[in-house]
Amino acid sequence: MSISETAPVSSGALWTGRVLSGVIVLFMIFDGAIKLPPLDIVTQTMTELGWPADANVARLLGVIGLVSTALYALPRTSVLGAILLTGYMGGAIATHVRIGSPLFSHTLFGVYLGIILWGGLYLRDPRVRALIPLSR
Repeated sequence: MSISETAPVSSGALWTGRVLSGVIVLFMIFDGAIKLPPLDIVTQTMTELGWPADANVARLLGVIGLVSTALYALPRTSVLGAILLTGYMGGAIATHVRIGSPLFSHTLFGVYLGIILWGGLYLRDPRVRALIPLSR
């Protein structure tokens, strides 16, 4: 099935996809923005997670998250952004597994975000629906 043959999605599904994607974009903007200034809470949390207590490391992670989020928010680059954000979430999951965080509240939080991220993209982007047809 080509992209031109993809069945159009309903207006409700399209808006649901936009809202889900908007939730991800807002969360990731917050996540990236708090890592840019040298905040004590960010440094303390990074130390608890086993990361160096270095503002430059936090800033780098914030920039990576913000750039990936910007790519996800732009329709032309949304698939690339989703792939990069999936990798970012994978790093968060691995960090929580390594330190033994609670499974459902901390470790799987990145999985929950990934499901919302890809679900929103699936509903708003015909290229993704053509790539992953859930029904015939």
